[in-house]
Amino acid sequence: MVSTKMEEALNKQLNAEVYSGYLYLSMAAYFEETDLSGFANWMRVQAQEELSHGMKFYDYLVQRGTRVTLSEIKKPQFSWESPVDVFEHVLSHEKVVSGMINDLVDLAIEERDHSTNNFLQWFVAEQVEEEESASDALSKVKFASEASNGLFLLDSEFGTRVYTPSTSE
Repeated sequence: MVSTKMEEALNKQLNAEVYSGYLYLSMAAYFEETDLSGFANWMRVQAQEELSHGMKFYDYLVQRGTRVTLSEIKKPQFSWESPVDVFEHVLSHEKVVSGMINDLVDLAIEERDHSTNNFLQWFVAEQVEEEESASDALSKVKFASEASNGLFLLDSEFGTRVYTPSTSE
């Protein structure tokens, strides 16, 4: 059984994951406007991942027989100073999400909700990957920004990224 407090926290995280998808779509649109379609592709893939994470929370809430409560999604930032600024935002955002997941784990442990704790362990591992991916991309963007054609070469690389659903989807 999922407590009311846990149900509310899981619904809040579902909405945060959907917001993350919305944020990455906004970043994709920024890159489309700056003619960096490969960067836009990287963000679109990221948006798909985040929306699938939201659906994992949705499915878990349904599976546990609790109410799914969708709330308003706030308007994301839509303008940045540079590609480096965007990827700094990505890394910062992923660190915030990691903190939110950790808070959910703490709540599950506090409530002795072993099923939810088990469910959340996938997200703990996923956030390690998300932060690493964001950090690696930020390093590449910083390095590429220093070369005259670096961003265009990196744009080509980022354009090859594809969305791969997790095996649990």
